[in-house]
Amino acid sequence: MVEKTPITEDFALAAYSPYGRTKLFQEDMFRDVAVSDPKWRIMLLRYFNPVGAHPSGDIGEHPVGIPNNLMPYIQQVALGQREFLRVFGGDYATPDGTCIRDYIHVMDLAEGHVSAVQQVVDNDKMGCKAVNLGTGRGTSVLEMIKAFEENSGAKVPYRIVDRRAGDTVAVWAATELAERELGWKAKYDVADMCRDQWRWAQKYPKGYDTPVDKKK
Repeated sequence: MVEKTPITEDFALAAYSPYGRTKLFQEDMFRDVAVSDPKWRIMLLRYFNPVGAHPSGDIGEHPVGIPNNLMPYIQQVALGQREFLRVFGGDYATPDGTCIRDYIHVMDLAEGHVSAVQQVVDNDKMGCKAVNLGTGRGTSVLEMIKAFEENSGAKVPYRIVDRRAGDTVAVWAATELAERELGWKAKYDVADMCRDQWRWAQKYPKGYDTPVDKKK
């Protein structure tokens, strides 16, 4: 498990879940390709918890079934589609006892991709390089609930339940490499993430299954 933060790109690599293992396999394959043929230019972008929606509220996340991630679950509770949010663990060694993660706005993530593509195009000596895309700031589960309530005006009932196996206490990104190599830095904060997520939720409460008013 992660023993210290922030997470830098040179941390020892290990997977603690099937999902994480697929990511590690992909990185290994790309690194092998770069070794086999130096002409390849590969940038491995490591995301840290993308959330939010397009500021217009017209493009957002559409989870199928029960959401596995925090923000869409908070959204569904705020809309009254689910009774309450389960917070897994309230006794961690963090200021409020809940896990801490680095949440990044999807718009920042999109701009990070543009900067990465430009770097790949411009640098013919790149080889294969990993770069974090995060904010470098951690937000706890309870802090995210509070921020969502403050920026939406909706209530998010929650219950603290037992810890979930495999959850890491606190994880956030080291962002210096992205700033130096890509000239990129996250601009949006948690309040922006919550406001844009709620705008999407209000316009499309059922995601892309929301009926469209053809008269508009």
